This record gives sequence, C-alpha cells and structure tokens, in this order.
Amino acid sequence: MQQPRIKITDAQWQRLEPLLPGKPTDPGRTGFNNRKTVEGILWIARTGAPWRDLPPYFGKWNTIHKRFRRWVKSGVFARLLNALQEDWDLQIVMVDGTFVKVHQHGAGPKKGAVPPRQAGKSKPSAGAGAD
Repeated sequence: MQQPRIKITDAQWQRLEPLLPGKPTDPGRTGFNNRKTVEGILWIARTGAPWRDLPPYFGKWNTIHKRFRRWVKSGVFARLLNALQEDWDLQIVMVDGTFVKVHQHGAGPKKGAVPPRQAGKSKPSAGAGAD
C-alpha cells in the first residue's frame, strides 16, 4: 500500500510532541503513535473524508477517532494552538473562502408575493358556477 503524504515536518513534530498526551512520562497508558494519530487527524481534516475511509497506514480508524474525541474534550487542541500561536508566520495565512452560490430561484419567493398554486389543483373556469 502506498503511504499517504505526510504533512508534519520533523522540526514541527519536535515542537508538537511534548504537548500531546500519552508520552512515556505521563501517568497511565502511553499513546501507540501520536505522530501517526496527528497525521491521521490532519488527513481527515484535509480531505473531508469520513473516518471509516482513513487509510490503514494511520492505524485503525476507530482508534484514531476515539483519541481525536478525547483530545477535543480534554482541550489538547486548544493547548496546541495556544502554544504554537507565538510561532505563526503571517506571511502564510489560510482563509477558508468556501461558499455556495444559490440560484436566484432557490432563495424563495419575494416578500409579499402570492404563493404558486399547488400541483393538482385546477383554476376554476370563468363560466363555472355563474348563473
């Protein structure tokens, strides 16, 4: 199987590693491979794929997902961003410019407009009911 592209450089990993839980110095169980976990989370964020489509290279998708959820709840990502905030290089800024353009007819009727007739209902003829 082909290895997915890795995004974290060794220099970046040296900054991230001490900030993540599951180190040998932490109480409890150590993480199986924090670097692959972070790379897997970034792969999901980058591709927008469902967790079940995570390539096996990163580990079991369910394990990575569970660690992601635990890290979100415990504030790991907030700590990472706060710690790395001082290193931000504002020459490289990513802005999400995603938008969906709605067709003019998809916005609904104009305010005060008469709603269209319902399907299956016929307009009464001019002569019907006239005596």
